[in-house]
Amino acid sequence: MFVMELSYTAPIEAVEELMDAHIAWLDGYYAAGIFLASGRKVPRDGGVILAGGVSRAEIEKIATEDPFTVSGVCAYRITEFIATKTSADLSTVRENPVA
Repeated sequence: MFVMELSYTAPIEAVEELMDAHIAWLDGYYAAGIFLASGRKVPRDGGVILAGGVSRAEIEKIATEDPFTVSGVCAYRITEFIATKTSADLSTVRENPVA
């Protein structure tokens, strides 16, 4: 599983101009079952996406497709982790670590 942390690198006005395209991009990966949750950080200097079911290389490629990335208004920090315990709603993405 991945935590995709976005940090804005441009004024919020530039980010807002791209919000509809960013939401459409998010919707596509929700529909594909890759994105699990997303939202704005507080304070509003970026956002966070939880994702799963793909490799590190795939998630890095997905981040490059974000209209925010394409337009240069954000930078991504991607952290991979093994979700060994989850709520019942996320049980399908729970992982068993290999010893």
